[in-house]
Amino acid sequence: MRVDDDKVILEETRADAARQAERPAGSEPGPARSELELVNPERLVFFSDAVIAIAITLLALELPVPGGQTNAELWRDLGRHVDEYVAFLISFAVIGGHWFLHHRTFGHLAKLGGRLVRLNMLWLLMIVLTPFVTKVIVGDGAFAARFTLYAAVQALASLVFLLAVREMDRHGLARAGTPPSLFSTGYRLLSLAAGAFAVSIPLAFVTHWAYACWAAIPVVARVRRLTGAARRR
Repeated sequence: MRVDDDKVILEETRADAARQAERPAGSEPGPARSELELVNPERLVFFSDAVIAIAITLLALELPVPGGQTNAELWRDLGRHVDEYVAFLISFAVIGGHWFLHHRTFGHLAKLGGRLVRLNMLWLLMIVLTPFVTKVIVGDGAFAARFTLYAAVQALASLVFLLAVREMDRHGLARAGTPPSLFSTGYRLLSLAAGAFAVSIPLAFVTHWAYACWAAIPVVARVRRLTGAARRR
């Protein structure tokens, strides 16, 4: 019985040695290679979608529930929390805009490379911080500081996403046939968002109308899109 076991072990060893000899030179998975094999494009996109879904869910969980024994009391309590509800809608739109552009851009992702995974993770960090800064911005007092914290997180999210798109473009990580306009549109929209959030920070120390910078983002993006379409005609 012992002899048979030794023969089996010897045959397995020889088979392993033969497979190693047939493997092309340089094909051994190194640290960088194994990292990319563990996180393929599909898993990265699915993971990002899940994190965004959780962030939006956390936004809704933070919404205050109005109370009251009568209809009038309930409506009055609902009115007292209107700031929280408006902040929820703003953050929902911000996260939704990020997801839409991420879905549109990363849907063309064919492979991973460069710093794309790390930049995507940093971008997701900004996304999961959004429910927290949403709760901060509706607090009482210290408007400029609260506003700055929220706007800084969103400006960083846009900037990091911009760098991720640049990394994808620079290293040729998109599928063959991906239109160049995919990247130019991403650069334009993310630069606009990052700039608007950044500019709103100093304005918050002067006026509460600093929110207008945020409202201008979709308006300016729409105008530029229509202008670009008219030029192409």
